[in-house]
Amino acid sequence: MRVHGVIGASADDILDRPHVQRVAGDSKGGFYRPRRGYGDSRGACGVVLETYRWSDLRSGAAARTLSLVLLLPFMACNVAAWMRPRAKVSGGVVWVGCRLVGLSLTALYVLSFVGVALDLLACKCMSLGSCLGGRTWLSWLGGQPVGLRMALLALVPVAAIWVLWVVGSRCGRWYENFIPPTGEPADTLLGSIGTHNATPGVVRLRSIHVATGLAVLDLSLIAALWAGRGPSLLNVLLTFCAVLTLVASVVLLCVPSVIDAVAGTSVVDGVVHALRSTAVVVTIAVIGWVAFDRSEWPAENGLPGHDVAVVLLVGTQGVLLALLGIAALVGREGSRGKLRWSGPLLFACLAVGLGVSFATEFNYRVSDYLDRDLPTPDVLPTSPVLPYKWTMFGFFVSVIGAAVAGAAMVLFTRRHRRRTADGIVARDFPEADARTARRREQVRDAIARAQFTERLRPLGVTYCCLVALSLGFTALALDELQPSVAVESLVSLPSDFVSAGTQLGSYLMALLFVGLFFGGLFAYRTTAFRRYIGTLWDLGMFWPRAAHPFAPPCYAERAVPELACRISMLVGQGKYVLVAAHSHGSILALASVLQLEPSVLSRVALLTHGSPLRRFYSTLFPAYVGSDVLSEAGRRLGWRWVNLWRDTDPIGSWIFTPGRGADDALRQRSAVDRRLRDPQDLDARGRDTVWPPMCGHQPCVTDDRYEAAVCELSERLRTG
Repeated sequence: MRVHGVIGASADDILDRPHVQRVAGDSKGGFYRPRRGYGDSRGACGVVLETYRWSDLRSGAAARTLSLVLLLPFMACNVAAWMRPRAKVSGGVVWVGCRLVGLSLTALYVLSFVGVALDLLACKCMSLGSCLGGRTWLSWLGGQPVGLRMALLALVPVAAIWVLWVVGSRCGRWYENFIPPTGEPADTLLGSIGTHNATPGVVRLRSIHVATGLAVLDLSLIAALWAGRGPSLLNVLLTFCAVLTLVASVVLLCVPSVIDAVAGTSVVDGVVHALRSTAVVVTIAVIGWVAFDRSEWPAENGLPGHDVAVVLLVGTQGVLLALLGIAALVGREGSRGKLRWSGPLLFACLAVGLGVSFATEFNYRVSDYLDRDLPTPDVLPTSPVLPYKWTMFGFFVSVIGAAVAGAAMVLFTRRHRRRTADGIVARDFPEADARTARRREQVRDAIARAQFTERLRPLGVTYCCLVALSLGFTALALDELQPSVAVESLVSLPSDFVSAGTQLGSYLMALLFVGLFFGGLFAYRTTAFRRYIGTLWDLGMFWPRAAHPFAPPCYAERAVPELACRISMLVGQGKYVLVAAHSHGSILALASVLQLEPSVLSRVALLTHGSPLRRFYSTLFPAYVGSDVLSEAGRRLGWRWVNLWRDTDPIGSWIFTPGRGADDALRQRSAVDRRLRDPQDLDARGRDTVWPPMCGHQPCVTDDRYEAAVCELSERLRTG
């Protein structure tokens, strides 16, 4: 049973047979075998070949890809929650902290639409004849009272919230034709994926996030009412209801047992439904009250309090990131796994950084259109609020800092990586030959590049510091300091240089969004994009939605139980099953193995190649794919497990730490990993016309050593 990785080739390529047929599943996730009568349909040692092709579960049309790019900050936040430490207290703090960060991202999403619809359009642009000139789609509202303009354009943030609701609801129907298992949940955290109904918790989270988004819109509109009418009984009442909605949402997220409850859910569902309904009613009341407001206030200065709201929200995100970093650091387990403790903080910073960048760029692109393409950093009547300008400058500084840190890391580690690679090459190819000197250098460089994956922690920590610096810049907007003036007075940099950097930051944000869109669009259509972007995409979409309800759907909720059901079905027919998983497919295979019954496991073996289980998953997700989970899987399989890996592979690696001693369990663990020399030889003269290729992260199915491992595991299954 071959399970492919990120590359996601066609079934005939995976099986290395020209004619295949689907024997189970559907076009999204199906099981294929070579068609009989078209050549040799069996594999090494006469085994029956079958493959599980799951790549279409997380790929799709361009519209879906665009939606996934927009949901990328939510996905990064959701992944951060699954990186929680094993320690119960710190792990719980990380879990709750990531949910609160996710709630702040939803608030930032709504606040960005509030800035465009209410601040830029309803207040600033419609108060200026120069902005309305030649724009008939806006000019009809220009002469209306500011309250009516704001009430009508408040429907834009409402529509944005509705889009999130629709996307979140439709995501749950991607796999509606799949029949989920009805047995008891697995006894491991990783093995429980897809074995229980996670929909109620997602629905509750969705209602809480919608209520929060509506409350943010309500408070933005109420700020205008306070500016025009001043304190009144209705204003105070509406403010109290909106604030109460926000507080209730935060309190509910701080009690995971309530959101994730399975038994006695009627009360919980009633409370969450009442919260969402209250938010809807308050929003209708606020919009109606604003629509009939005829008070006069300086609308050309922008939406009252909007700049303070942006600063407060970004500052809250900074505090939450600090708490996540402390909790993850307290819950770390030694120094093994260089990214283990910083994983939650890194991905949470990635989520916040992307969210702030998207909000800033959205406001500035609209402003750039309204001011008729005047220079973005200038102080214009239709410019966004000042905090966004500081964010744009902070993004420019972060890009420069990240580029410098990356270059420094490459240079400082190159000598050590090359020295280690030289030792590996000398061990694999002891006979030095002048004819192969150039090829030896190429192999050494490939191994050195692959080892750079082990040294990513400093880059991750640097990125977190840069995000904190960028968020700190935003707080300077409270003093109404322009970036060019403040930087010139503090570090004596010319104001023109700062303005140019701010402009460049805006273009870099736009380039980031365009790059993410095209990267996601071609992630499953070209090999190069699949290898790099697809890896991150698959890692993010593997985990169920737990921290953010609008994250992309989890394909593992179908793929894992479907693969486990197929294995159990084959064993029930009296067959032995050897699961051969490549790259990311190994995490699907491992989770499926942990769902199998002991009677089924006695007839199952596992072969992994190019597996990131140790290098990425065990390091980043210690509570779910830690060393104890890997050892438990090996024990359940009776250690019928072989892992093939290459030094030239930047993703896959060995799984169990090589050990010495007389302990049987230690010897069994050490026997799992088998290193493949890559390339198999340096010189092919007399046997071929070109050098033997370096395979790196490519599948091993055409390698003789792979077939030898298949034969060995097949024999171990047959002989019990």
